[in-house]
Amino acid sequence: MATSVLAGLCLAATLAMFATGLNVGWLGYGCLKGDGTLITVNAIGAALQTLYILVYLYYSPAKRPVLLQILLLLAVVVTGCGYFALLVDTGTRLGRLGLFCSVFTITMYLSPLADLAKVVRSKSTRCLSFPLTVTTFVASSSWTLYGLQMHDPYITVPNVPGVVTSLVRFWLFRWYRTGQDKPYSPLPA
Repeated sequence: MATSVLAGLCLAATLAMFATGLNVGWLGYGCLKGDGTLITVNAIGAALQTLYILVYLYYSPAKRPVLLQILLLLAVVVTGCGYFALLVDTGTRLGRLGLFCSVFTITMYLSPLADLAKVVRSKSTRCLSFPLTVTTFVASSSWTLYGLQMHDPYITVPNVPGVVTSLVRFWLFRWYRTGQDKPYSPLPA
């Protein structure tokens, strides 16, 4: 029961993160700070995310529900941009936007906790991606170090959970080696 609740919470939090256009948030933060690294990375991320959505829409057999989800996503992004641009005064905008992006980045890095519970329960790492774990570790470690170098807690703090959860996943890969995985039973036809 607790795992199902946690899995649902992780799913909702991750979808909320995607729906808020997190790349757009960090892109705005980078623009306010004048940080070329944040601007470049998040502009590319936002462009790729837009491309993925458009390709998915193009190939989706059910266009209407997908189009409604895209419109909802756009409404959330526009609302967020409008809030920070119009309702938050210039003096506190950078801090509030940094806090907002930090909270959602922490949520993103903590979302695999439901999978970790599944790995321990099944004693199998089949539901984890080793390449994604390596990528997450490298990305979160480098952003943590970058944040430390820039003396920016809004970059440093939210990336630490990515390092920690990656290390836990590495440990699980070592503890539950692939050869020790229980084979899956084929589904009845």
